Amino acid sequence: MDLDGPLKNALIKEYFRDGKLSNIGKYNDGKKTGEWKYYLSNGQLKAMGKFIKGQMTGLWKWYRENGVLLQEGKFKENKKSGLWKRYHPNGSLYDVGTYQMDKKTGEWKIFDVNGALSRKKVY
Repeated sequence: MDLDGPLKNALIKEYFRDGKLSNIGKYNDGKKTGEWKYYLSNGQLKAMGKFIKGQMTGLWKWYRENGVLLQEGKFKENKKSGLWKRYHPNGSLYDVGTYQMDKKTGEWKIFDVNGALSRKKVY
């Protein structure tokens, strides 16, 4: 969403219907900029990362309802790029690999819930 008018350069807070914070971040020239945080309806942090001129950039992290890290990875110009990791509900590593221009590339490693390597896949 791009903004016009008086909110074009502002700190924005959006709320769920029950009044709890949904997200918070800044707009500059009508586009998301800097760090943004998104929340679940239970108040837990859902995701956080940075925008430059409205595009996701750098490291982003997503969390489960219980606060355990779900996944983390980098963006470049709104596309998945670089190292990505996903985690089992117990917090152990589920898989790890690299994205290039939003597509999986190279070798990806998949781990079982106890952290043991279960297989590899090449893209």
